[in-house]
Amino acid sequence: MDKPVLSDSTRFPTDKVVYSHLGKRKALWDAAFECIAKDYPELRKEWRYYNDGKSWLMKVTRKTKTIFWLAVFEGGFRTTCYFSDKASQDIEASSISEKLKQQFGEGKRYGKIRGISITFGKQKDINDLKTLIDIKLRLK
Repeated sequence: MDKPVLSDSTRFPTDKVVYSHLGKRKALWDAAFECIAKDYPELRKEWRYYNDGKSWLMKVTRKTKTIFWLAVFEGGFRTTCYFSDKASQDIEASSISEKLKQQFGEGKRYGKIRGISITFGKQKDINDLKTLIDIKLRLK
């Protein structure tokens, strides 16, 4: 995985700072967040610095439920959604790529959860994220 670049705890990741690292993926970033704002207006974004990973991460939530985490790296960004086993059937039946389904099926467990990470490179990645958000919002 690419190493996150927002590692200076004293430098808040403003849009200008984030854009300076995204390069040609800025258009994909803008499209993803326009889609999220339009389709999921209840979601909230919050940047936090995490000492364990020595990096700023964006936490996207609905009320107290974390929907996904986002990391910025040089030339792009990645989201990760965590699911328990009860999401297995929904994930398997979904339209996300077989690669992402396999990632979940074979993924490392963190207690009772496993993650699905999307490294954004094309428009379809936004659709996959929307599908994962929908699954996450349906689960209790």
